[in-house]
Amino acid sequence: MLHRIARPARWLPCLVILLASPAAAPAQPDPPKPTSFAQTEAVRVLVARPGDTLAQLLAGAGVEPEEARPAISALAPIFPPRRLRPGHEVILRQDPSRDDALTALILDAAPGRTVTVTRTPSGWQAVEEEATRHRHLVYAEGQVSGALLQDLEAAGLPPALSLNLVRMLGHAVDFQRELQPGDGFTVLFERFRDAEGGLLRDGDVLHAGFRMSTRHLSLWRQETASGPEWFDETGRSLRRNFLRTPLDGARISSGFGQRRHPVLGFTRMHQGIDFAAPHGTPVLAAAEGVVERIGFVSGYGKLIELRHPDGSMTRYAHLSAFARGLKLGTGVGQAEVIGRVGSSGLATGPHLHYEIVENGRSVDPAIARPAATVQLADAELEAFQRTRRAILAQIAHLDPMQEVAWAE
Repeated sequence: MLHRIARPARWLPCLVILLASPAAAPAQPDPPKPTSFAQTEAVRVLVARPGDTLAQLLAGAGVEPEEARPAISALAPIFPPRRLRPGHEVILRQDPSRDDALTALILDAAPGRTVTVTRTPSGWQAVEEEATRHRHLVYAEGQVSGALLQDLEAAGLPPALSLNLVRMLGHAVDFQRELQPGDGFTVLFERFRDAEGGLLRDGDVLHAGFRMSTRHLSLWRQETASGPEWFDETGRSLRRNFLRTPLDGARISSGFGQRRHPVLGFTRMHQGIDFAAPHGTPVLAAAEGVVERIGFVSGYGKLIELRHPDGSMTRYAHLSAFARGLKLGTGVGQAEVIGRVGSSGLATGPHLHYEIVENGRSVDPAIARPAATVQLADAELEAFQRTRRAILAQIAHLDPMQEVAWAE
C-alpha cells in the first residue's frame, strides 16, 4: 500500500546508533523508582558500494532473506531496487529484543524524496515523503561554435536538458543548413530547491530562442491534453511528421542525388543523405514506427528499416550497434534512440546513411516533411499567451545563469 505525503523540510539521516525511548518521568525529590521503558530500537546506516544490490547490502548487514524480500517488494513500486547507486545511504531500524528483526528501511530515493518501508501487523507499508519544493527559473545564453549539444552545456544547461532540447529542435531546425557558428541562443529552464535553497533537481526547459542568419525561432513548452508539446509564439505546434535531422546535431557529408561512390569508384544515384558524426553517436527514429528489418545487409552494413503509420519507410545504415531490445516488429517513438553511428558495410568512415522511401521511391530527406496542424485556440491559446507573458516579465532583467523564484 503506497501513500504520498508532504513535509516541510528535508530529513537528514543520523550516522550513529540511536536509542529511542519515551520521555523520562518528572524528577522527584527522592531517588526515582525504576521506570518501565519500551524496548530500544537500533538504527544502522549502510552505504552502497559499486556492484551492490539492495538484497546484498541487507544480507551483508545480517538481515535474513525472508525479512529482506517482503521489505524490498514493498519498496519496489516507489524505488525499484535497480536504481540503487554507489553512495546511496540505506537506513535500517531493528528490534534487538527479537534478534535484531528488521522493523523499517529508509532511503533517500532522490534529493528531497525519502522512502520509508515499515513493518505493520498487516504487512510492510511504503510511504514516500517529499520536501517542500520551490520552483526557480534559470536563464542561459550562448553562441553556436560547433556541436550544439556541447554549446548548450557550455552555456550552463544540464546535459540531460541539453539532449532533450536538441532532439526537440530536430523537428524545426535543419542543423546543417540553418544553424551556423556565431548564431546565438537563449534558454530558460526550471530548478527546484528546498526551503534552505538546496538544489533538489532540475526541471524542464520552458523556452528556447535561436537567432540564426536566416530567421529567428522562439519556442515554448506547453502542457496539453496529450502531454507536453512545443509551440512558436503564435501557438502553432512545431512537431513535424519527420525529424529534420535524425542525429543530435551533425554535418551532411553527402547529399541526395547522383554522386561518385567513395568506395566503389563509379557514379550512381545516392538515395539518401549521409551525416558525418563520431563513432557511437546516438541515431534517432525520425518518426514513430515499427521495425521492419534489422541486421547486416550487404553494402548498408548494420541496417534498421522502420515502417511508419502513413506507409512510408526510413532506413538507417552503417550503424555500429542497435539499441538494446530492438528486434523485428518492435514499436519505436519519434526521437527514440534506435542505434549508434558506425562505419559498417561499404563506408570510408563513421557516418549515418539516412533514407526516406515513399510509395516505393526514395525521396530527398532534406525536403521538410509537412508540419503538424496543431494550433492552440480559444482558452488554450489564452492560457499559453498568459504564461508566456508572465515568464518574459520575470526574466526581462536576468543575466546569464541568474535565477529568479517563480511567483505563481
